[in-house]
Amino acid sequence: MPFHVEGLVAIIVFYLAILLVGIWAAWKTKNTGSSGDRSEAIIVGGRDIGLLVGGFTMTATWVGGGYINGTAEVVYVPGYGLAWAQAPIGYSLSLILGGLFFAKPMRSKGYVTMLDPFQQMYGKRMGGLLFIPALMGEMFWAAAIFSALGATISVIIDININISVIVSALIATLYTVVGGLYSVAYTDVVQLFCIFLGLWISVPFAMSHPAVEDIGRTAVKKVHQEPWLGNVKSPDIYTWIDNFLLLMLGGIPWQAYFQRVLSSSSAMYAQVLSFLAAFGCLVMALPAILIGAIGASTNWTQTAYGSPEPWKRQEADMILPIVLQYLCPVYISFFGLGAVSAAVMSSADSSILSASSMFARNIYQLSFRQNASDKEIVWVMRITVLVFGASATAMALLAKSVYGLWYLSSDLVYIIIFPQLLCVLFIKGTNTYGAITGYLFGLFLRITGGEPYLYLQPLIVYPGCYIDENGIYVQRFPFKTLAMLTSFLTNIAVSYLAKYLFESGTLPPKLDFLDAVVAKYSKEHMDKTTLVKNDNIILNELAPVNPRHSLTLDSTFTNKDAFSDIDSSPEVPNAKDN
Repeated sequence: MPFHVEGLVAIIVFYLAILLVGIWAAWKTKNTGSSGDRSEAIIVGGRDIGLLVGGFTMTATWVGGGYINGTAEVVYVPGYGLAWAQAPIGYSLSLILGGLFFAKPMRSKGYVTMLDPFQQMYGKRMGGLLFIPALMGEMFWAAAIFSALGATISVIIDININISVIVSALIATLYTVVGGLYSVAYTDVVQLFCIFLGLWISVPFAMSHPAVEDIGRTAVKKVHQEPWLGNVKSPDIYTWIDNFLLLMLGGIPWQAYFQRVLSSSSAMYAQVLSFLAAFGCLVMALPAILIGAIGASTNWTQTAYGSPEPWKRQEADMILPIVLQYLCPVYISFFGLGAVSAAVMSSADSSILSASSMFARNIYQLSFRQNASDKEIVWVMRITVLVFGASATAMALLAKSVYGLWYLSSDLVYIIIFPQLLCVLFIKGTNTYGAITGYLFGLFLRITGGEPYLYLQPLIVYPGCYIDENGIYVQRFPFKTLAMLTSFLTNIAVSYLAKYLFESGTLPPKLDFLDAVVAKYSKEHMDKTTLVKNDNIILNELAPVNPRHSLTLDSTFTNKDAFSDIDSSPEVPNAKDN
């Protein structure tokens, strides 16, 4: 396949445009937070993101390279089809549930990151533990979408896949370092427009190619391969349900999502943004579904691609760029390539910023450098953006299946973080003992269930398990949901058991080594623990951002505006008085 200079020029122009928008957004908002809250402005954008920009950036966070390429891939692959394309519906329902139940309590309390309520309730140690699956989720997500972009560019303009991944990652990382959430949000507006326009322009040209059968006919009748509508066979029903619940519920506890929620100007706006993004995700999935259907309806021997078809060459994950390359005119394929590039960067920058935000605030500031200056936190964020961007790029070069990485990135979040988030927001009385035990139980059940994508054999074989062509045991039983429920119920049971044992005197106070039960109510700690609703993070675990905010605990951990309706919240004495 020849090297297309025109395609390379188109990509360079597009990348420069995105970079300039990101730098412009950073310059436009450079004075936001200049009074000492610059780090918070980078994380949550000064909490003044409106409906228009907020709706675009929240939609673009989910509509990434994994979403677009992965949906097209699973619709195209014989034996799967549209019936297994769960992500569009799953993530849309995830956003709706997030808006109904999670956005309001998180935004009304004015948290800065998703991990704030965990550290407020369970302490800094538990916050550090929960950072691990949250970080891995963001990195797997970013790696999956970088991999999608590399495959797309290498197919259409025939340049080395490693170079395309690295250059794309550098662009996304650069404007994220410069402007934080502001740059990410404003570039998302441009990128989402490009995705919508680029893919919808490509679909009619691909569909009208002479080698493509009527997709209405191939949806229900076998022509070149199995019908692309697909079906769910009886033995796979529980697997389908398990994966769907993973996407729907596991799509909620992501920092990338809550970063948008917490950047909204009000709790109501945060809910509305979630509903708008749910609709946007469905709309943006339509062209990807059609491209997958077109790929399944094509007689590839009548195209320059030739025989055998893509899935037999193990290139099903690249069906979207293959359709653009071989079924569309050259100039259309370049336009579609720009659309997919936009999709990748719109999600990659969000994941990288999310990971660096949690590290800088919840690990570096609240756990190790509690007296760090605002300027120091800003520099830590910039350095970690570079580090996490490089890490995601390295993983992207090792990726095999976009959809496989996509599911894997949600596993840890679904099984570990989701039940913890339910407990910390809605279950009164849970404590650090229950949180740690639930964490370990969920992790144990997930690992022992095996992972075919990583060629990891299960230690626990559930009913319905079978051996695939690679000799790996594959579970049909919904063990991921079982692991999540076990983690949730264990957290509650152990928390109440520990509370009973300590408060009844069965266990002496000295055994409360996590200060999660006895110390929470002891007189010597009460002056330091007057947090909202008597939560148990002590004052020296909080980092005073600046002298203006070190007088009250409210403003240290949350946005002070969120407490205007809590008349009974007592003030905390100055830290130096303690």
